Amino acid sequence: MKAHPMAGDCLIAVVLAGLELLALLDPPKGVHPVAFWLVGVGLLGPLVVRRRDPLLSAYLILIAGFAQLFTHGPSPTGGADARIRLADIALGVALYTVVAYVGRRQGALYVLWLAIGTAVWAWWRLGPAEAILPTLIIVVIFALCWVLGEFAGARRAYHTEVERRLDLLETERDQQATIAVGAERARIARELHDVVAHAVSVIVVQADGAAYAVRSQPEVAEKAINTISTTGREALTELRRLLGVLRSDDTELDRAPQPGAQSISDLAERVRAIGVPVRLDVAGDLDDLPAGVGLGIYRIVQEALTNTIKHAGPGASASVRVARVGDRVELDVTDKGPGRPHGITAEGGGNGLIGMRERANVFGGTLQAGPSPEGGWRVRAVLPVSTA
Repeated sequence: MKAHPMAGDCLIAVVLAGLELLALLDPPKGVHPVAFWLVGVGLLGPLVVRRRDPLLSAYLILIAGFAQLFTHGPSPTGGADARIRLADIALGVALYTVVAYVGRRQGALYVLWLAIGTAVWAWWRLGPAEAILPTLIIVVIFALCWVLGEFAGARRAYHTEVERRLDLLETERDQQATIAVGAERARIARELHDVVAHAVSVIVVQADGAAYAVRSQPEVAEKAINTISTTGREALTELRRLLGVLRSDDTELDRAPQPGAQSISDLAERVRAIGVPVRLDVAGDLDDLPAGVGLGIYRIVQEALTNTIKHAGPGASASVRVARVGDRVELDVTDKGPGRPHGITAEGGGNGLIGMRERANVFGGTLQAGPSPEGGWRVRAVLPVSTA
């Protein structure tokens, strides 16, 4: 009946109509058969659409109920046959429907009309003396219909609110999933940028050097080509790891060993191998840093040295200092070179500086990048360890 409300309402009307047929065994006196059936149809017919259009159905039933006051007149013996028809139950069903599906205000107005009709029926057809008991029965029936309507309306409102909250929870879950996907894409994009930018910068510099020295200094060219090969293999390994995470839902792929603070010395050595002197100063214990903080420190240093290779020019040098002080890690990368004239105010339009700041912000840290008072460029970051 919930899935097909009209079918259920038709069943109610048919059952009441079947019970109404029993009245033909003792037909009411003083009532024309045609009027009897017309009023019956008027009372039971609108029940079919009571949930599709509650108010229309209820007032059609009410009109049939008022018509019954005039069609069911006095009997031939001079009295009045004022029995309550089974079809009159439709008035109570209509009251229940209005209260449950429309609201109390419309229900109260409908009760007022029912009270007027009941009073007219009792006074006109029965008289004051005989009307007390039937009127009390009708009042009890209508009161029961009101209570049932209130209960059904409260249940409908509760289920509607539950469904609304479930929809909100599903929407919130979808939004959180979208945010998580966006954050993961941003993380992978940062990783790809750092890996590719560093590797390509090293490869370009080494390729230029090899092309210049291939005839006059073949041993230097061979060393540069070896560096290109090593750097390319390392970059390809990291790219395969990142792309493997994108292609698979298996979280084990994301647990592959990643560079950390301990790998900064290897990074500095690779940069020295391409001809950029790097002075590395590490203070404090960096071995027990959280994996995320260690990776963030490594990537910031990698991006800073990549920018040195790209922008500082020939003869550039860099200084890297990583120190753990209490519950924070301080990172300082400075460089000097002919491509870093004193007083420079901008770092170019790449995404490297944005990526470094994002990595610092992820862990609640800060990052400052800009020209150094002594000339060149300086990147300084502070990453807290306790909140990582």
